[in-house]
Formats: sequence, C-alpha cells, structure tokens
Amino acid sequence: MIYEFKLQPKYYNYILNGTKRIELRLYDEKRKYIKLGDTIKFLKEPDLKESFNAKIIGLIRHNSFEQLINDFDISILADISTSKTELLNELEKFYPKEKQEKYGVLGIRVDIYQN
Repeated sequence: MIYEFKLQPKYYNYILNGTKRIELRLYDEKRKYIKLGDTIKFLKEPDLKESFNAKIIGLIRHNSFEQLINDFDISILADISTSKTELLNELEKFYPKEKQEKYGVLGIRVDIYQN
C-alpha cells in the first residue's frame, strides 16, 4: 500500500537528509491500516511538486506525542537544531491534546529510497 503525506518544507528536508527517521502522526482512521513494508510518498508543501518515497520499517504507538518524544533523541525525530519542546508545540498545532487522547499517536520509522 502507498500512502501520501504532506510535509512542511523543514520536516520534508529533515527526512530527506536523514536526520528525521521517525514521522509523527495521529493514530486516527487514516493511519490505522498502515503496516510494515508499506510505502509513504512524502510531498513537500506548499506546491506538492517535490516528493520522495520511504518504506515503513517500524511502527511505535503511544498515548501522546509527549510520551513518544520523551522516548527518543531529538536527532531522529526532527533535527538537533530543534528542541523537544518546539517539536511538541508544533505537533499540538495540528493535533490538539484532545485528539491525541481520543486516538493515540503513531511514530512511523522510515527508510527513504529514490523514486
């Protein structure tokens, strides 16, 4: 199965350059069917003209982004130039705590490959 995820330019570049190896998403209806070995096509916002593919090599479930972020070094969640607090604040803009409590969260370990 191939999934398409849109990413802000900075996070797109973090995955592409290898610093971000775990993509963080809400574990909602759209992501409940993701399985190991599936592919994610990452599209760079805003124009969605640049993309690359990544294979899903791991899935990590947690109740909240705060719990998940605390289990890993920032160097594989974003980039060492970003703090865990900054990353958490950014995630909560898209996924409020109420949604995290309702659905849980998912860390998706990826290995990129070229189109």
